[in-house]
Amino acid sequence: MKALLCEEPGRLQIVSRPAPVRREGEVLVRIRHVGICGTDFHIFAGKHPFLEYPRVMGHELSGTVEEAPADSPLKAGDPVYIVPYLSCGHCHACNKGLTNACCNIQVLGVHCDGGMAEYVSVPAANVVPTGNIPLEDAAMIEFLAIGAHGVKRGHITASDRVLITGSGPIGMSAIIFAKARGAHVTVMDTRQDRLRFAVDQLGADAILLADEQAETEALRQTDGNGFDVVVDATGNAIPMQRGFNFLAHGARYVLLSVVRQDITFSDPDFHKREITLYASRNAQPDDFAEVVRQMEAGKVPTRALNTHRGRLEDAETLLPEWSKPEAGVIKAILEV
Repeated sequence: MKALLCEEPGRLQIVSRPAPVRREGEVLVRIRHVGICGTDFHIFAGKHPFLEYPRVMGHELSGTVEEAPADSPLKAGDPVYIVPYLSCGHCHACNKGLTNACCNIQVLGVHCDGGMAEYVSVPAANVVPTGNIPLEDAAMIEFLAIGAHGVKRGHITASDRVLITGSGPIGMSAIIFAKARGAHVTVMDTRQDRLRFAVDQLGADAILLADEQAETEALRQTDGNGFDVVVDATGNAIPMQRGFNFLAHGARYVLLSVVRQDITFSDPDFHKREITLYASRNAQPDDFAEVVRQMEAGKVPTRALNTHRGRLEDAETLLPEWSKPEAGVIKAILEV
């Protein structure tokens, strides 16, 4: 089968390798579409904290069933999406239902080879029918679930004023699901085009340009209080630390981002305002289900989000181009 291998940072190659053999309890899936995530760009750039090379990337996956266990409701040809988090099922986290934070987790395309290939074989529990969602759109379910999980972690409600920092795909997914809960959403970024998109396509209520006046403008927008919830989706330690400046007393801060560096904050200020800090990792089954509900209800602008398309065999040249800010990529999807 064909696969795209990231041999080392900055080096991609289309390779031929044997297709995986389905093991007991697994489903062999013919991959049809794979979304390109910020994680994939970080892997390509050598910036991912949890990865060893070489690696076949790709964890935003949809396809069709090639072969399934005899007792599975899935049959050959069924359209499916893949939940890429391979949890062990028996560790402390899994026993508490926190499979997204499994102590032994293997994420496709990160800890083990992923779906930028013609076939993958994964546990049947990780293969979900797409229902009425087209396969190309189904390749976006996973990244949207990341945002849905972050919004859930922040306990966002209709009474909250929410600031989402970083309007890349993950930040955009957080906007979608914060708005679905009725919150007032402000988006902060350095890019005016992304801010316009957030308002015009995603229904954001207000914007903040991430310049030296942002804190002052944030206080003006919130009657001097700050935001009830801040969700960081910047992927950068500097704005992650700056995010504390925008929190109201009693606020919640959700870190969707993960970086290699330490982040620091003022402990006296943290206690004075009684801030609650949340990490948000991956997504849980109910987050995926929420994404599907919103997509089926027409609440996710999939056509606007999917700005770039290509084919796996061209990915050696496409990924380096798509990784450049001037490419204007929101979500790129490869057909396999």
